[in-house]
Amino acid sequence: MDFVKICKSCDIAMPAPNPTSRFSDRVDNYLRYRPGYPPAVLELLKYKCGVKPSSVVADIASGTGLLTRMFLENGNRVYAVEPNPEMRQAGERLLRAYPNFTSVAATAESTSLPDHSIDFVTAAQAAHWFDLPKARTEFVRILKPEGWCVLIWNERRTDSTPFLRAYEQIVLIYGTDYKEVRHERTTAAIDSFFAPSKFHSQVFDMRQEFDYPALEGRLLSSSYAPQPDHPNYGPMLKALRAIFDEYNVDGRATFEYNTRVFYGQLT
Repeated sequence: MDFVKICKSCDIAMPAPNPTSRFSDRVDNYLRYRPGYPPAVLELLKYKCGVKPSSVVADIASGTGLLTRMFLENGNRVYAVEPNPEMRQAGERLLRAYPNFTSVAATAESTSLPDHSIDFVTAAQAAHWFDLPKARTEFVRILKPEGWCVLIWNERRTDSTPFLRAYEQIVLIYGTDYKEVRHERTTAAIDSFFAPSKFHSQVFDMRQEFDYPALEGRLLSSSYAPQPDHPNYGPMLKALRAIFDEYNVDGRATFEYNTRVFYGQLT
């Protein structure tokens, strides 16, 4: 099965056997149309967690490097841990000019990083794919004493505008397994992941604006979006064009997000 299942004993969203390959055929769209993260995230981590340029970061499931770049530009040494070859190679192309960037072909559950070598473990738009109990054990192993774990998601608002309500209906109707892989199934279990450690959270506003080609690319970057050989592909894009034509303002449609940040020290 290629969707998330629930661990009955811990009530935490668990990954399907091989979630790693889900983005292999949509790297270009991911690069071009996925949102980054607001600068306020870094400011929060500086103020609350003491991130400084000398901090060593392991960005887990780093993908194409959207969060990795933020830390590199802050002067941090970053180990970008990514199991998907296509995503990892895209990140390497984009970030190779940064001297503090190291690409690591590994998983959240087995990073290959040395014991107690990392100040901050981060995972952006990714932890819902992890085997969370195993990933937690691995994060504790690689974190230094007093190190921090930071989990981040850009959560698309689904009901704040008529356009976003219509878009949500499209992915519910035509998505291959949208309900099963929504990351909210993991964010709902953050308590279980951090326990017995305490954690904190913060929410920031963010938005993206798209012309129609960019909106299409944004949809096709999602793991649950059917690809051209799927019978839902054509009807999905027809419906997307219809809602864009109905709701665009001056040729642009807007995604609104809650950027959710969860941070704590694992014990």
